[in-house]
Amino acid sequence: MPNHDENFSIVLIINLAAFTYKSLSSRPVGWVVENILIFLMQNIYKKTAVILLMFNALGLSTKSFAQTKAIKQDKLYSGFKTTPDSVQTSVYWYWISGNVSKEGVVKDLESMKKIGINRAFIGNIGLDEIPYGKVKLFSDEWWDIMHTALKTATRLKIDIGIFNGPGWSQSGGPWVKPEQSMRYLTSSILAVKGPISLNKKLDQPQKQFQDVRIIAFPAPAGYGEHMASSFISSVPVDPHVNNLMDGNENTVYTIPNDPKPTVTIDAASPYTARSIVFYPVHKELRFEGEIQARDAAGNYQTVKHFVVDRSNTNLNVGFSPYSPAAISIPTTTSQSFRVVFTNGSQGSDIAELKISASPNVENYAEKTLAKMFQTPLPYWKEYQWQPQPVVDDPQYVINPQKVIDISKYMQADGTLKWDVPAGNWIIMRTGMTPTQVTNAPAPPEGRGLEIDKMSKQHIAEHFDAFLGQILKRIPAADRKSFKVTVEDSYETGSQNWTDDMLKNFKAKYGYDALPYLPVLNGSVVGSQDQSDRFLWDLRRFVADKVAYEYVGGLRDASHKHGLTTWLENYGHWGFPGEFLQYGGQSDEIGGEFWSEGDLGNIENRAASSSAHIYGKTKVSAESFTCAGGPFSRYPALMKQRGDRFFTEGINNTLLHVYVTQLADNRLPGSNAWFGNEFNRNNTWFYDMDMFISYIKRCNYMLRQGNYVADVAYFIGEDAPKMTGIRDPELPQGYSFDYINAEVLNGRAKVVNGKLVLPGGMSYRLLVLPKLATMRPELLKTITRLVNDGLAILGPKPERSPSLQNYGTADEEIKKMASALWGNIDSVLVKTHQYGKGLVINGMDMQQALDLLKVVPDCKFNTVDQALFIHRKLTDGDMYFVSNQTAQNIDINAAFRAKGKAPELWDATTGNCRNLLNYKQDGSITTVPLKLAAYESAFIIFRKPANSNPVKGENFPDQQVLVDVNTPWQVTFDAKRWGPTNQVTFDKLVDWTLRPEGDIKYYSGSAVYHNTFNIARIEKNKHLLLDLGQVKAMAKVKVNGIAVGGVWTAPYQLDVTAALKPGNNTVDIEVVNTWVNRLIGDSKLQPNERHTWTTVNPYKPESALEASGLTGPVTIKSVVY
Repeated sequence: MPNHDENFSIVLIINLAAFTYKSLSSRPVGWVVENILIFLMQNIYKKTAVILLMFNALGLSTKSFAQTKAIKQDKLYSGFKTTPDSVQTSVYWYWISGNVSKEGVVKDLESMKKIGINRAFIGNIGLDEIPYGKVKLFSDEWWDIMHTALKTATRLKIDIGIFNGPGWSQSGGPWVKPEQSMRYLTSSILAVKGPISLNKKLDQPQKQFQDVRIIAFPAPAGYGEHMASSFISSVPVDPHVNNLMDGNENTVYTIPNDPKPTVTIDAASPYTARSIVFYPVHKELRFEGEIQARDAAGNYQTVKHFVVDRSNTNLNVGFSPYSPAAISIPTTTSQSFRVVFTNGSQGSDIAELKISASPNVENYAEKTLAKMFQTPLPYWKEYQWQPQPVVDDPQYVINPQKVIDISKYMQADGTLKWDVPAGNWIIMRTGMTPTQVTNAPAPPEGRGLEIDKMSKQHIAEHFDAFLGQILKRIPAADRKSFKVTVEDSYETGSQNWTDDMLKNFKAKYGYDALPYLPVLNGSVVGSQDQSDRFLWDLRRFVADKVAYEYVGGLRDASHKHGLTTWLENYGHWGFPGEFLQYGGQSDEIGGEFWSEGDLGNIENRAASSSAHIYGKTKVSAESFTCAGGPFSRYPALMKQRGDRFFTEGINNTLLHVYVTQLADNRLPGSNAWFGNEFNRNNTWFYDMDMFISYIKRCNYMLRQGNYVADVAYFIGEDAPKMTGIRDPELPQGYSFDYINAEVLNGRAKVVNGKLVLPGGMSYRLLVLPKLATMRPELLKTITRLVNDGLAILGPKPERSPSLQNYGTADEEIKKMASALWGNIDSVLVKTHQYGKGLVINGMDMQQALDLLKVVPDCKFNTVDQALFIHRKLTDGDMYFVSNQTAQNIDINAAFRAKGKAPELWDATTGNCRNLLNYKQDGSITTVPLKLAAYESAFIIFRKPANSNPVKGENFPDQQVLVDVNTPWQVTFDAKRWGPTNQVTFDKLVDWTLRPEGDIKYYSGSAVYHNTFNIARIEKNKHLLLDLGQVKAMAKVKVNGIAVGGVWTAPYQLDVTAALKPGNNTVDIEVVNTWVNRLIGDSKLQPNERHTWTTVNPYKPESALEASGLTGPVTIKSVVY
């Protein structure tokens, strides 16, 4: 008997012969050859010998095929049609709460391979709200499973990344000792009066404490003193208002529910105030208002508006959750002060209010990173503060020249033996203490302190304690798949101190930070300006260290072991870095976007800009993250967001999330409150190969050539910084990147009037933000770049933000800025020629770009409908255009492409065709485009334009040939609790509208079968099967031949190759989501339910999801 391959070949020959017979009579030979190849690829893929045999039997050669479709030999198109393995689709692979097994991870990996996922990042996650399984982290069983996973991935050629510590954020574990952890500077204070021989044990501020320095300084005037109240009152009247100034932080005043609650504090005699400090109660709160003082005429005048935000008390947004809120005010003398609370302050609790003659560093908690931005999206303006009022009398501030180091006088037990000079002295015992932030969300066995992010040594120790153990314990041959060290988005808060900080700080800035240590407690040293500048240097130092020591340190440790790093270069909770520099230290950079909401608004530009300016080709994104609505989403609902962020530079998709499934066959299985269910138990998982193919094609194309951007927006030098700003805003039709000082100083040059970087990026215009500060080193760089031919837009800086070279640095800035900006006044004079370059200020972006003769790169004749991205190829240009609306759109796109004819490449199918209707005018080619709801297309300019182009429509009308409207025979899957017998649908309707419970609540696949007749098939026409509406995805066979599938609009397939004159059959396998079955089961008793899942919010009253094929189904013809 013939073997399996022989049986296959016989059947193939019979089918091919029938296909050839019906085709040859009405088709050109080239068409027949092309579609024979399609047929063979759909049925046998790599059966090369059989393919060649069939071509020879037809009297055709591979040469004749090559002549008919020369584009098939094109390397770019070949990679587009069949993406190479180097284009990896990745997935977060979460092992949650010990619910993991050897059998399960093997099945997980095999399922990934089957649909085209070829990289998985393992996260060992602990969610306390999900019952823990039997496999404990680091147990023998866990090690065996990890070994199995890496060995299986090696066999399947799936690359594995592992999060660098348990949990997804950030880098910690039980191996981290307090002295290796993230730490901040704290202190205890002792006031003494000299002369005296002091012999006293100094208070240790925290139990876990490492001494840094013991310092002393003469107490400034009014130090520690506060205004005493002779009378305090409130509107509305509240007897507890006296608690505000009773000296007891355990008593409380609650801001009442009143439109403008007011507290008035009267003194016995006029009092001169320079600061006000609120001490919040230890709970979440936010309040704001105005500080007023009564003038000589008896009227209350507003002195300062203030905001106190302690609305998030988690340690990952500040190691001092309830820190005092200091407000600096101009020196104000009055006998009566008033606080007027506004804007939703009601209900907040205040423990104490202190009005003082001593100045305070305003917002010192925020400026020292003790209290960070309270919500997930710190936009560009955050961590910027206005200059504070000048202290009118120097006796009220600490003189930095008189701060002395008395550390040598303290004994090992903390006893200080020091001869105190005459006068009032303040002694501060300063030292480091852990922030107490732990890695999260991690299993209990994997929880511990977060490692110091400012020490390469400690980072290497952390690597060795976790990933290093995996490398040691699992044989190298079995872990060849382990390639990547993973660092998720930063969610760990900040630190402001580390080992050898004073020495390294002085080496960087050239001055000693020791005299300024009191500033970390809010005391003013030298002046408000000097104190703020020191804290600016401190925050910049932290940002630099986090980039070079943490990201760079983990990269170096990984490289030692043959691994690379993958990093999301931003953080939603307490990010202390500068996002561009932070990402630049990693091998790969990733952004993030959710299926809905604001997350993604800044993260992906953060990633792509960092990649572009640091010369990295791949830009990843954690894609389609979500919360709520488990199992309710499917690829059609994801496309608009995915395409949007492709236009922002993403070209390496990482799916979120695959929760590992146990091998117990419970369905839908394990899930979480977050993430789309990209796992083997989801109804549409094995149908998403169509979606994966689309993603891969887009990723492949968007890595070709170089990204085209006309504008680089400088982000400033401040830190922390999670995004840039576009001010002035970029007009429609242009693209941009953010750029930082490090790249400008170290990587930029000017060539032919463009800012050029080593990775190939170039920009015509550099835009400076509306900041008054810039360090001299950067201004020298910008001056050189302008002199070499660069154009810049923005205001001139006025001073340095740093305390480095205090005084002389400001003079340098003023001198250089005066020369560079010349006589620009931004009103009458808006430009200044400097060297070969140009300085502009007082223009909007369009005016500036027009001045530079930069025409739009891609401009649509409509607004807010489509987005684009442009990449420059070696032999042309490539644009990706995305319809971001739920409607069909008809637009004219004016591309900055010259002398080339347009083609349309469709990433959903891998097909391409010429666009015949276009108009060229100078450097612009205008192309009419029609895109279905959320449809996208690559518009390619590589072929030389014809001086006499063939006329035709780019999107000719489609003619309906057949309405397939006879009754459909529908077969459901009885194993998924569908009807046992075939069901007749007289008309196509949503399953949820059917009366049968096993259809209304059905979740899974169902096959629709029907027949139709085509009288004849005309030459040179494409025949399309239009499915109308499908929820959620479908795969189709015509006459038994697989012709592909649909998952997004337009729900059409080119079925020309499979159709024949006369009777034809069509089988459409449609799959929906799990939602309806989960809702149906919620109506049953627990012991009657078919399904089980970890997180299931569905109730009997939950809305069902539209499902199935609702049509209308038609056969259409079109001529391209």
